Amino acid sequence: MTDLAVVHDSLRPLMFSIAYRMLGSVAEAEDVVQDAFVRMHTAASTGTQIESPEAFATTVTTRLAIDALRSARVRRERYVGPWLPEPWLTSGDEPAMRAETADTLSSAFLVVLETLSPLERAVFLLREVFQYDYEQITRIVERSEANCRQLMTRARRSVEERRPRFEPSREQRDRLAEEFLRACRTGDIDELERLLADDVMFHGDGGGQAPARRVPVTGSLQVARFLAGLVRYGDRLTVRYEFVHVNGAPGIAVHTDDGVVGVMSLIVADNRIQALHNVINPDKLQHLGPVGDITGGSGRTPGAAR
Repeated sequence: MTDLAVVHDSLRPLMFSIAYRMLGSVAEAEDVVQDAFVRMHTAASTGTQIESPEAFATTVTTRLAIDALRSARVRRERYVGPWLPEPWLTSGDEPAMRAETADTLSSAFLVVLETLSPLERAVFLLREVFQYDYEQITRIVERSEANCRQLMTRARRSVEERRPRFEPSREQRDRLAEEFLRACRTGDIDELERLLADDVMFHGDGGGQAPARRVPVTGSLQVARFLAGLVRYGDRLTVRYEFVHVNGAPGIAVHTDDGVVGVMSLIVADNRIQALHNVINPDKLQHLGPVGDITGGSGRTPGAAR
């Protein structure tokens, strides 16, 4: 029988990487990985010969993620305001990021993947990101090779039409983000406008549980003024700002004394900030620890209903 305790630590990064890119949710990805390990253990304990634990883990994780995404699509159709993926704070050293390019983890890229069907998303990720061949993919998604190739063609066309641009240098992105954070702290509208692309877009995800604009703010001056207003509001709450990496991109985590109240990721290209994704939905922040109340009331803690 395969000793899953031995392979658990080596397989988990791959399984989580697949599940998170499929679902855009840390909590749901963790559930999928846990369920996949339970199924692997059940199969091994009942005598199933698992010749390749990695192939078995990838197959089970992908199929569970497809089912979970189909269910999530129904919930997202009723979602209040813009939907953004749950922020995953990264250091850049995670195995899930070393194996693939970081841009496939960004919130902007995950939003693009939302345009795909669950099967298209699975085939695209397995082929484009994780470099599986079509023979392997057909076994995982239980479709013919011809069907998989068709799914891949449609998915690639859809992604390429919407794929965001990224600054190639992590150092350049981080330097720009640090300048942005300083400008935010001081409320310097002129400096903020200089750092923003002319057609920059600010997206906020409150999920109906925190105050967030349901229509993106567009344009460098408009976004700069909006950000300055957010900083003034934050000053009244005595928030503190922390430079972080969000989904492999530079970002800012905002904290009150009670806990985190928001995480913003910056999409950088051509040495300007092209988009900002701000998640303040408390349900999407619970995996980061205690969650504060952005309205200035009592704090929230992990364990609240999702």
